[in-house]
Amino acid sequence: MANQNKKTVNQTYERIVFCDFDGTITTEETFIGMLKRYASDDYARVEKLVNQRRITLVDAVRRLVESIPSASFSDMQNYISNQAIRPGFEVLLDFLYDRDVPFVVISGGLLEQVQARLQPFEHRIHRMHAARIETDAEYIKVISPYENNAELVSKKVVMDTYNFKEAVAIGDGITDMTMAARADVVFARENLCRYLDKIGRTYLRWETFFDIRDALAEHWQEFEF
Repeated sequence: MANQNKKTVNQTYERIVFCDFDGTITTEETFIGMLKRYASDDYARVEKLVNQRRITLVDAVRRLVESIPSASFSDMQNYISNQAIRPGFEVLLDFLYDRDVPFVVISGGLLEQVQARLQPFEHRIHRMHAARIETDAEYIKVISPYENNAELVSKKVVMDTYNFKEAVAIGDGITDMTMAARADVVFARENLCRYLDKIGRTYLRWETFFDIRDALAEHWQEFEF
C-alpha cells in the first residue's frame, strides 16, 4: 500500500472520490466505540469537558487514545475487524476502479484500524489517510501528519495534497464538513445533512453505496472513460 504521507501534487486527477470511514464505510461509529471500550480515561467525562469548551476536540481525542494501554492493540484490531460494512461498498469500489477514478479514505481515527478493516478491499483503494499510533511504550502514542488546531486529522489538509478537477465527498458527520466544502459533489447522511441544510449547500442524500454508484453513473454518463 502506498505511503499515506506521499504527496500527489505532480499528478492531476480528472475525478477523485474522498470518503469518510467511521459511520460511513462502517455502519457504526467504530472510533467512538473503540474509545469507550478501551480508553482508561472516562469517555463521558472527557466529552463533557469538550462540550464545556474546557479542552479542544483535538486534546480530547489525544487524551482518550493515549490512555489506551499498548497491550490492548491486538484486541482493538480484532474489534474493528468485526465491524459491519455498509451495503454496496465493494460494488462502488469496482465501479470506480473500472473507470480509473481513485477512491481515497480519510478517517479521523487510526490508520492501523482503518487498514485492518479495509484490508480485503485494499486492491481497489487508492490510499488511506488517518492518524498513526505507536505501541512501543506502556500506552499508545498518536502521531498525525494532518493535525491542525481544530482536528487531529484535517480532511481539507489531506485533500490539499491532491490535484483534481472534480472531487466527490462521501460522509456522515460534522467532521466531514471541510471535506464537503472542498468537494464538487457531496453525498451526505445524518449530521452532515443537517449541517449542509443550515448553510444551504446542495448535496445528495444516500443510504447505501449502491445509491452512490447509481448517482455517479448518471452524473458521469456524459463523459467517456
